[in-house]
Amino acid sequence: MLDRLRAARGPQIGVGFGLGALFGFLLDKSGVTRFDVIAGQLLLEDFTVLKVMMTAALVGMIGVYGMRARGWARLHPKPGSWGATGLGGLLFGVGFALLGYCPGTVAGAVGHGALDALFGGAVGMLIGSGLFAALYPAIRARVLERGAFPALTLPELLGAPPRLVVPAAAAVLAALLVAIEWAGL
Repeated sequence: MLDRLRAARGPQIGVGFGLGALFGFLLDKSGVTRFDVIAGQLLLEDFTVLKVMMTAALVGMIGVYGMRARGWARLHPKPGSWGATGLGGLLFGVGFALLGYCPGTVAGAVGHGALDALFGGAVGMLIGSGLFAALYPAIRARVLERGAFPALTLPELLGAPPRLVVPAAAAVLAALLVAIEWAGL
């Protein structure tokens, strides 16, 4: 089903744009595009960001594996490396700590008019992307390909079928969400 959409570039761009706009709208409505909510998460005072991310993981996991089970979609996990993960995590963390937004919430914050997200986040991402592109040939072999690991899904990593792992992981996430809410966090 999704192979036909992938083959048609125009509708693919339209669906991608529409889903991206919906995602930004929902991020903004959930409050995670606001600096005080993100700062509250970093200070362990407001767990809205964690609850939104866990809910997104839960819904996404069930949706992706549901589509896969019906033959509508295929998974394309990408291999990784400890070098790329470490460098990316470090840059993400520094940017998040300095600005109070991640790349996804920057776009949503710009959408609702946050000037700090526009100049610090959007402009910073453009400059950072340009620097990464310029440095890519020099850091590719030295950093980004160090400690390569294969592309594995959670069921593949655990050596268990998705029909067992997905419901179990969904139950754990749902229980954690209920516990966080029950604790009033």
